[in-house]
Parts: sequence; structure tokens; C-alpha cells
Amino acid sequence: MKKKSIINLIKYYSEKNDAGFRNEAYQIAKEFDEAGDYQLSEYIMALMSNANTFVPQINENYSSFFRKVIINNNSLKLPEVIFEDFMGIVKAIGHNVGLNKFLFQGAPGTGKTEAAKQLARILERDLFSVDFSTVIDSKLGQTQKNITMLFSEVNLFPNPEKIIILFDEIDAIALDRTNSNDLREMGRATSTLLKEFDDLDERIVLIATTNLFKYFDKAIIRRFDSIIDFDRYSMEDLEKIAESFLNDYLSKFKFAGKNMKLFKKIIESMNPILSPGELKNIIKTSLAFSDSNNEFDYLRRLYNNVCLDSTTDLKELQRQGFSTREIEILTGVSKSQVARELKEDGYE
Repeated sequence: MKKKSIINLIKYYSEKNDAGFRNEAYQIAKEFDEAGDYQLSEYIMALMSNANTFVPQINENYSSFFRKVIINNNSLKLPEVIFEDFMGIVKAIGHNVGLNKFLFQGAPGTGKTEAAKQLARILERDLFSVDFSTVIDSKLGQTQKNITMLFSEVNLFPNPEKIIILFDEIDAIALDRTNSNDLREMGRATSTLLKEFDDLDERIVLIATTNLFKYFDKAIIRRFDSIIDFDRYSMEDLEKIAESFLNDYLSKFKFAGKNMKLFKKIIESMNPILSPGELKNIIKTSLAFSDSNNEFDYLRRLYNNVCLDSTTDLKELQRQGFSTREIEILTGVSKSQVARELKEDGYE
């Protein structure tokens, strides 16, 4: 470890400069890691993740324009291709070179908002979401005034290096001005947004999400340092994510049994393919609404919910590739009766 690093640590500690102290400590950990001393590097990182901070807590009632978002410890379920881009943002912010505005675009339920929460957790920052109901105003000229006030408050946040601002569904003020119904009013609002983006304190990270990217104002698109496309889930990705959701919820619903083979068949039969957010909700509700006296009732409910071609016709279920036991679970008809009826019809 260099003498300069020791001096910097003492200096930052005496100044109660938490950001500087942490950055120096992380740099020291990185140097140990590069030198092959992985255990010491991990120990320093662990100490820093649990250390008390010098930074005063921000009052979540600081402004009517924001609400503080609760950060959970849930794992981030993203395909590898999206996860790599996500971690690229983590690295870019860590380099402290002024890259601080990022746009997450994709269909609803693809994990954009959850990714913003996990970014805050990883970077140990507070996440504040913009409340657009307080920004958009029907009075002429008031919306752009509100945007100006919003960014003024953002730039006055104490300890900006500890903040992420989330513009969730920023479409309300970022759509193409030439396609707006109220061209003059929304044009002024968008122009104001452009100016405020340019003047944003680069220590503050700004995340925006949208599911209307193709309608975005091109000038705003250019203001973002990077854009992550969340519409890159393969069927294999969705199957793995669905399995992960199921395993998470099975630990909470103790009465439910595990039949991963049948679960996979049901997911593969999805028509249409659901988004991760939809999968999460439908797996959870299938378990929550199921009969606690029937350990596999949730699979029957799941099949009926996700398959538009769901059926109770025994022959059709067999044609879909379900075994006699699986048909029993999906229909409630006993295995022996299923076998008998299929045999009578010449299907076995």
C-alpha cells in the first residue's frame, strides 16, 4: 500500500469526507486484489460495506417532487447480456469521469425499475424517485417551472455522491416534441429538461426508464451517456428466471410440493411468452390462491393462467406431452382413471 493512500485515508477521515474515504479504501482493496491478495481485498470490501458512514441521512420529506425508494436485498434476475451492460454502468460510475445519466428502455415488466433499485444497493446510494404528478401542471408554463425547481433541488442535495435520481417512466416529459398534442407547452417543457440535464451535478447519478423509446425526443436521447435495452430475453432466459421465482416462493409456501419437470413443461407451453414481471406475479398468485391441502394445486392454476390453449381434455393434454401423472395434477382426475380413459381411446 502506498504512503499516499495512508495519508489520504487519514485526511478524508479527519475531514469527515465519507465519499473520499470510501473511494480510497476501495482503491486500496483493488490494488491488493490485483497483487493477488484476494482475501485482504475482500476483507476491506466487507468492512466498508458494514462501516458507519459520516454522511448525514437525507430527509425523505426533503421535497414534494421526490419520494425515497425502499431498497431490498432481492437478487437481480437479468439475462447475461443485460447484466453485463448493467455492471458496465456500475464500473462507469466508479471511474468518476462524469458518466452519470443512463436510460433503461424496454417493455413493461422487464426489470428496469428493479435494476435501478439494485444499482442503488450496489453503489450504497439513496434512491429518490421523481413524482411526476407534482411536476406536470395544466397551467401554462408551470410544468417547465416545476422542472427547473426540481433540478434546483436535485443539485442542492447534500452529499450528491450518495444520490441516485430515478425518472421512472420519463415519457411524460420526454416524448418527441413534434408529435405532442400540445406542441408549444410540451416543447417548452422538453427544452427545459434538456437544459437541466446539461447542468446536472455530475456526482449525482440519474436513471430514467421508458417503454416508449421509439417516440422519444432525439435531443433527449443524446443527453444520456448510455442506453440499456431490456427487451433482450430469450425463451431460455425466461425459463431460468421463472424457475428462480418458483424456488424463491416455494420457501415461503411450505405446503407446496416441488415438481420442476412439470413446471418447466408449463413454462415452455406459454402462449404468449410473458415478461419477467408477469411471470413473477402469476407464479406468486398461483401459489397464493392454491389449495393448501393439495401440494401441486398451484401447478394446475399456473397452467390454466399461462397457456391460452389450456385444456382438461385428457387426449389433448397427452398430445401436449404431459405424462399420466402430470395430467392427474392438471385436471384432478385420478391417475388410474386417466390411464383407463386414454387406453380405451387407444392412446396408450
